[in-house]
This record gives sequence, structure tokens and C-alpha cells, in this order.
Amino acid sequence: MAELNINEIAGHVSDANSFHIPAFLGGHIDIPLGITKYMLLEVVVGLVLCAIFIPMALKMRSGKPLKGRFWNLMEVFLLYLRDNVIRPSIGKHDADRFTPYLWTLFFFILGCNLVGMLPWSGSPTGSLSVTAVLALTTFVIVNVAGMQRYGAGKYWLGLVPHMDLPPVLAIVLKPMLFLIEVVGLIIKHVVLSIRLLANMFAGHMVLAVFLAFIPMTAGTIWWFPVTIGSVSMAVCLSLLELFVAFLQAYIFMFLSALFIGMAVHQH
Repeated sequence: MAELNINEIAGHVSDANSFHIPAFLGGHIDIPLGITKYMLLEVVVGLVLCAIFIPMALKMRSGKPLKGRFWNLMEVFLLYLRDNVIRPSIGKHDADRFTPYLWTLFFFILGCNLVGMLPWSGSPTGSLSVTAVLALTTFVIVNVAGMQRYGAGKYWLGLVPHMDLPPVLAIVLKPMLFLIEVVGLIIKHVVLSIRLLANMFAGHMVLAVFLAFIPMTAGTIWWFPVTIGSVSMAVCLSLLELFVAFLQAYIFMFLSALFIGMAVHQH
């Protein structure tokens, strides 16, 4: 019986310059020009989003009603996110400025999560470089939005809660509180990226481990029962991963909206 090679399994759920495919199909497909698998998948997701939402936006702008179950489903998604997540988090007056970004964020993350469900593919959101850029984008928008509303000085000073302190204590405590608030702001966005990364990478890693038991037992009496058990667990975990793909996209977008709301409505 072969040993379980964790490093080899991790390679199948990590970024690479090729796609892993079954050995009888060649073992892998190389990607030219130094492009990685996740880079290519992100471009594909972006093109799919453009193919869906640009025609949809043009129809809505022209005043034509959206017809068809698919377009109605997309409209339900958009209106639910705007009316039940974005506007309550940011405020109706300011929400519409940030709605296009948050819509794009949700569907891009969802698309990257879902392509990881395809055979021999991968989830770009299982890479720290991808989730870190997404979190960094939110971080920039949060602070730019706050500075546009209050001005740079007032926004950053407004991170410190108002307290009636004697001058001596204020000189000591307020710089400390300001540093704590700035570090906390950075940590919130770091956690935003790590949460998405950990959920997506861990889920695909567990799936890969269960499926790796099948070739490990090849040629032994355990192959058939292990195959049945591994495939059954993989199906169940895939259904869970499908739910997680939607949930993590929602959480990332919701927290981004919440952070933007906190920046434009300082107390």
C-alpha cells in the first residue's frame, strides 16, 4: 500500500504553471508565457462576469425588461445584496456609490470559488496572493472613502473615540489609542484575506486527501470499499464546498460593506 504524500496532494490544490490531469491524458497541461493556473482562471472568471453583466446592464439602461429565468435570478441576487446587505451596512445615502464594487467583489469571489469545483481545475481564492489583493483593495477603498468624507486629518484622528480626559492623560493615552486603532484596522483586513484563504484551501485539501486514498489502495483487497467510501465522502464534501463557496463570497462582501460603512460614518 502506498504512503500518503501530503506534499504531492497539496501540489494539486496549489497554484502552478500547469493543470494536473489524469496520467492517461498526459499528467499535466503546461501554461505558456509564465502564466499560472490561477491567473488564467481569474481571467476566465472575469470574462464570464463581463459576458453576463455587461449585456444585462445595457438592457436595463435601455429600459427593456429582463426576461428569462437566468436573468431574473441574477436580478434577484443583485437586488437582495443591495437592499439587504449593502444599504443596511453603509446607509442608503452612501451605499449606491460602493454598490458596483461590492457586487463585483461578491461575484468575482463566487466565480473563483466555483471554478475550484471543476475537475482538474483549482480555486484562485485558495491562494494568499489573490485573497490578499482583494483585502488590500477593500482596505484602500475604506480609507479613501473615509478621507473623502472627513478629510485626511479628521478621518485618521477620528479613529480615536472621543473621551473627556485631562490634558496630561490625553497626551499619553490618545497616541496609544490611535496606534491601537490603526493596527486593528490593518488586522481586520488581514483576517479578511486569511479567512477566505483558509476556508477554500482547507476544503479542497480535505477533498484531495479523501480521493488520494483510492490510488493508495490500488491492487489490494481494500481498493473497492475504500473507493466507495472515498467517493461518497467526496460527494458529501463537494456539496458542503458548494455552500461554502457562496457563504465565503457573501461574508467577504458583507464585511467589506461593513468596514466601508464604519469609515464613512465615524462616531
